[in-house]
Amino acid sequence: MNKIALTALAAVILSIGFQQYAGAHCEVPCGIFTDQARFESMLEDTKTIHKAMVQTGELAGKSDAQSFNQASRWVYQKEKHAEKIQEIIARYFMAQRIKTNDPKYVEKLTAAHAVMVAAMKSKQTVKTEQADALRDAILAFHKVYEGK
Repeated sequence: MNKIALTALAAVILSIGFQQYAGAHCEVPCGIFTDQARFESMLEDTKTIHKAMVQTGELAGKSDAQSFNQASRWVYQKEKHAEKIQEIIARYFMAQRIKTNDPKYVEKLTAAHAVMVAAMKSKQTVKTEQADALRDAILAFHKVYEGK
């Protein structure tokens, strides 16, 4: 393979890897932001976390290999979706959207932090009350963020 083809291939691979890593937003100064889509995405992730908690609980009492496999997969999904919420909060809202000169900076930052903590706690349990607390934290952040 020639040098140009190798360079192009490397660029594509890096681009794909970066897109997967930077799922919260591209982090270039494009000025294109869709805040509502981020909130909807986080709420959808919360539904997946809730379902994963229920499914893990249902499978926990079973001892067959298939149930163990499915429970493991649900735990993985719960972790993945909680991390996705944390990434959106950190890389989209905290890094790009919440500005230090905003009069509600501290209030928004506090609400965003509450979402981060609730997502972390969702990883630590299978109690659906924590998924509900995460949803409530997202809704509270949305309210503060939108100023409604």
